Amino acid sequence: MSKAIYPGSFDPVTLGHLDIIERSAKIVDELVIGVLNNSAKSPLFSVEERVIMLREVTKNLSNVSVVAFQGLLVDFAEEIHANVIIRGLRAVTDFEYELQMTQTNKKLNPDVETIFLTTNVQYSYLSSSIVKEIGKYGRPLEHFVPKQIEQQVSEKLRKMQTEYK
Repeated sequence: MSKAIYPGSFDPVTLGHLDIIERSAKIVDELVIGVLNNSAKSPLFSVEERVIMLREVTKNLSNVSVVAFQGLLVDFAEEIHANVIIRGLRAVTDFEYELQMTQTNKKLNPDVETIFLTTNVQYSYLSSSIVKEIGKYGRPLEHFVPKQIEQQVSEKLRKMQTEYK
């Protein structure tokens, strides 16, 4: 039985993330979306909010669960007995970073494999940072985030923009 982790900050989850999640869910028995609680970053959404949003957009995928974690990914993989890490690649620059991380993870735990999925061409430009930039200026987000969370993301970004004026 294959159990995989798709880790990330998902701040917010984008259509590109959802594409990788849906495709991954088709190739593994169980997929755990690991929402990184990174204390070094100041996220737009709390880890709890990100977990809730991901659960909402993946509720139709029976083999997908969402869990927050902190610390090293390989430690989290050991903790939940996952043997695969899923990573999405948009561009060559992503590959260089992901290759370093994969080699490091392999050194720390040789039993965990990493699978790279290239992003669907229609989402190859998309990142959470781009979504935040577009939403910050009040532009519609329907082409960038799942419909179920579009309003929530837009409202949070508008509120943030108002607070900084």
